[in-house]
Amino acid sequence: MAENDNSQEKTEQPTPKKLREAKQKGQIPRSKELNSMSVMVIGAAGLLLLGHYIIASLSQMMIAGFDISRAELVDQAALVSRFGDAIWAALSGIFPFLALMTVVAIFTPLMLGGWAFSVEQIAFKPNRLDPVAGLKRIFSAKGLMELVKALAKFFVVSVMAAFFLWSQAEEFLNLGREPFLQGLGHAAWLFGYSFLVMSLSLMLIAAIDVPFQLWDHSQKLKMTLQEVRDEMKETEGKPEVKSKVRALQQEMAQRRMMEDVPSADVIITNPTHFAVALKYDPDNMAVPVVVAMGKDLIALKIREIASANGVEIFEAPPLARTLFAHSKLGQEIPAQLYFAVAQVLAFVFQLRQAKEQGLDIPERPDPYVPSEEEF
Repeated sequence: MAENDNSQEKTEQPTPKKLREAKQKGQIPRSKELNSMSVMVIGAAGLLLLGHYIIASLSQMMIAGFDISRAELVDQAALVSRFGDAIWAALSGIFPFLALMTVVAIFTPLMLGGWAFSVEQIAFKPNRLDPVAGLKRIFSAKGLMELVKALAKFFVVSVMAAFFLWSQAEEFLNLGREPFLQGLGHAAWLFGYSFLVMSLSLMLIAAIDVPFQLWDHSQKLKMTLQEVRDEMKETEGKPEVKSKVRALQQEMAQRRMMEDVPSADVIITNPTHFAVALKYDPDNMAVPVVVAMGKDLIALKIREIASANGVEIFEAPPLARTLFAHSKLGQEIPAQLYFAVAQVLAFVFQLRQAKEQGLDIPERPDPYVPSEEEF
């Protein structure tokens, strides 16, 4: 019972398959604080770097807009041309800043969780209109966390703003003593600088929120022990299915192996328990190759096929057992058995020649088999 209870607790880390399915559904870690911090900081830095260019472009647009002759005022085509020039001047002035903000807004979320598009996340769901469910989300642990983050942002930004205004109070007060244009430029610089400083304070909130979002995402995707077992069964297949597949694979392998027995040069047997079929082509092979092997019923089947196809059967129990123990199907025989197999093949080839030419039957060899310690 205790083991069953433990299997229902979500104590296991999400598997790669679970993570892939969650990403397909759009369930990936996201930090609003990271996004807002990046937009604010880079936006403030962009204003400081591109501010002069933007102001110059807008000033040129304003000057060109007020510098219109009487003839142009009554000419519709000239007004349309002037209007187009004004729009182009405005867009060319703010385009670098807008492009920078677009890049930041698109690529900042990719820093946490990567790219994911899911239709399921944007699909209409009636339960989202349920006021009771909405209240539950507001007063949930996540809603409380959002409230804490909002208060923390307010506190951190307020403290940073108060400190900055206190440290720069003299410069702000001196703005009234400066000439108009100089004071206007100085005020714009102070505005951008203060905006950047207060935006940098959000880095503290983002540094706390990002690890929390990663941890929260991992907690939501945690699995029970039973879910992990079910996934393994689904991925790897049920034991009975796997057993059936293995049996079919073995059957097919044996069928292919039996088809190679007629091409063998010799079958070395135990004589009844083991059978190893060897093939050797001096023109194409450096070493004899095992084309079939088996024991008991499979060995019997190999001998039957060999007898039906006129393949020589050579009884050598020690050699048959050693070949079966140290050889692999479709591969060359072990180097330690070269001499013993060479004796057998030489006898088989001489016996074949003697039968064809009516010569005396050669003397049957007793192949030497190395001890197990030599392998």
